[in-house]
Amino acid sequence: MTIRFGIITLSDRSSRGERDDASGPALASFLEAEGCLVLKRLILPDDESALRSTLTEWADDGGLDIILTTGSTGFAPRDIAPEATKAVIQKEAPGLAEVMRAESLKKTPHAMLSRAAAGIRARTLIVNLPGSPKGALENLGFIFPVLPHAVQLLKDDPASEQSH
Repeated sequence: MTIRFGIITLSDRSSRGERDDASGPALASFLEAEGCLVLKRLILPDDESALRSTLTEWADDGGLDIILTTGSTGFAPRDIAPEATKAVIQKEAPGLAEVMRAESLKKTPHAMLSRAAAGIRARTLIVNLPGSPKGALENLGFIFPVLPHAVQLLKDDPASEQSH
């Protein structure tokens, strides 16, 4: 099964062209090397309304299985990814965020400061990842093994029962 991804980088500076987006391309390279399709990529400022709108549009059009956001998950005043995600999802997927925090905590105590969220809108999984390329790739790596099964379940694929 080929999983279809969208990636949204959240960064005021990158959206203004003041800094290159390193996390979005790193995630795309990883996913493509794993045989996934990255169909959409976007850089947005740390703007909750813009992220809500984009997540809603991308999830509701049915063309993506998973949307990854990178950045805007911490304690800074403009960090809004979890709030925007929680505002648009219809079901939470707390286990994904819990695993990312737990595994990250083995590497850095700063993992306790992550507010990343994950959930489902329509048949699309939305996952918040850290903003650094290293953190984004590590966290995606922690959850990547279960993503094919998650997509099978979201698609109501009868083959998903064989994985239990």
